[in-house]
Amino acid sequence: MPIPAEKDVTRMLQEWNSGNQEILNELLESVYHELRLLARNYLSKERSNHTLQPTALVNEAYLRLIRQRNVTWQNRAHFFGIAAQIMRRILIDHARKHLYAKRGGGAVKISLNDMFETPNQPDVELIALDDALKTLEEVDPQQCRIVELRFFGGLTIEETALVLGISQTQVKEEWNFAKAWLYRQMKRT
Repeated sequence: MPIPAEKDVTRMLQEWNSGNQEILNELLESVYHELRLLARNYLSKERSNHTLQPTALVNEAYLRLIRQRNVTWQNRAHFFGIAAQIMRRILIDHARKHLYAKRGGGAVKISLNDMFETPNQPDVELIALDDALKTLEEVDPQQCRIVELRFFGGLTIEETALVLGISQTQVKEEWNFAKAWLYRQMKRT
């Protein structure tokens, strides 16, 4: 299935902003495949016997997306940035429940080695990354957002710059700084 054109998704999002609830079905059909790829990418970082499946993650994320009331959707990149943030929260909630159920064992893991370039290898706890991101958000909210959009959302440098309204150079610089900061932060734990 081809990736929907930026203009088509943007048009549908603008119609949705204007109160057209009927456009939601068309929007879902247009973005479902990409949301599923994003979910599959997230879940590929999880343990092999993970109980959450890509379809369930997409469905839960979609339900949360359509409940968003205080969002003025700008474009496709903005939509997928928020979708990535929602999927991250769902996975963290799921990981915390699983961790607590196991009384401290079985934390969901992802890679620290090259985690920002190739996030498919299970080495570092997702919960530890989430905790580090929460700390980064207190230190520099924009860098935290860049990590969410790039790492969790899979957005390009260009798309991230568009969503945040900053230059691509600034995204690259802050992305590199945030990766180094998170690496150091996670090494401490």
